[in-house]
Amino acid sequence: MSKRDYYEVLGVARNASDEDVKKAYRRCAMKFHPDRNPGDHSAEASFKECKEAYEVLSEPAKRRTYDQHGHAAFEHGMGGGGGGQGYADVNDIFGDIFGNIFGGGARNSGPRRGADIGYVMELDLEEAVAGIDKRIEVPTLVSCQHCNATGSEDGQVETCGTCQGRGQVRMQRGIFQMQQACPHCGGRGKTITNPCKPCMGAGRLEEEKILSVKIPAGVDNGDRIRLQGEGEAGPAGTPPGDLYVEVRVRPHEIFERDGDDLHCDVPIRISQAALGDIVRVPTLGGEVELRIPFETQTGKVFRLRDKGVKSVRSRSTGDLYCKVVVETPVNLTAEQRQILEQFEPTFSAEGARKHSAKSSTFLDGVKGFWDRMVS
Repeated sequence: MSKRDYYEVLGVARNASDEDVKKAYRRCAMKFHPDRNPGDHSAEASFKECKEAYEVLSEPAKRRTYDQHGHAAFEHGMGGGGGGQGYADVNDIFGDIFGNIFGGGARNSGPRRGADIGYVMELDLEEAVAGIDKRIEVPTLVSCQHCNATGSEDGQVETCGTCQGRGQVRMQRGIFQMQQACPHCGGRGKTITNPCKPCMGAGRLEEEKILSVKIPAGVDNGDRIRLQGEGEAGPAGTPPGDLYVEVRVRPHEIFERDGDDLHCDVPIRISQAALGDIVRVPTLGGEVELRIPFETQTGKVFRLRDKGVKSVRSRSTGDLYCKVVVETPVNLTAEQRQILEQFEPTFSAEGARKHSAKSSTFLDGVKGFWDRMVS
């Protein structure tokens, strides 16, 4: 009986891409796999036919030979197509599809490393800007020194008889076989007859680890520092995970940070705002002078270049933005009150508009508002 054309078997065109060929084989294998059609010899034959076609069309060299010579290319030793002998497990066929969902194929043999752990470090703004070395205590799992992380009191470790040392067992779910950690050995692939007393056979102990962490200058909220190998010890002596230190900067009483820039409010008296003055303002590097022009209004922002934070990622330095806040005087003495009482009458109705930066605009807006309300 002559063989069917391989392209016909998979139901694809002769110019089909490699991905189309692969998808077609998956559909064919899903339909005819013997696990899904127990006792159906016709389905088994169709599955072998699909498998044979895919083994040829999935390899570029074999596919080119087949396109030139057809089935004859594989009948006289010019390169075998496998003849469809036997069939793979359905989990192997679709392992690349479901591996991430069900934990991978049989090649995964249990835990590979310890877990990563996180630690939140709170810093003052000055510490974050200047950088600092900090000592921290981290609760974690460390390798048991008593048993050298084997979990065995006498050092005797045997291959698990349930999973045969693979660390995983297969579970049948309908037509699919899924991988899961061996319940007998916990995924380690080894069993212990005489467990270590200090770690109770786990190979790891809970312990407070003291570490020194170097915080670079310029870090900000949310920045993370990775300490490789300082996470939890891996089961049965496998490599440890990593420690991630996340920075949290406490609110500052003067400055508010925005990236590499700093912002602060600078309170001034009404006389300083009206007449102008030179005031001293704080920066992270010490006090500097800020010139306040006469007739400065509250809310005016002055920019002091390079008085912010030096970036942790570049050599640039942010700026300091100082917002002027004109304060209303409180706790007036009798003399101060008398001076203000004498000062206020100097503003006539028209004079008040002349000497106010926003009064005219405000009064005009109010008049327009009432005109619209009554119209």
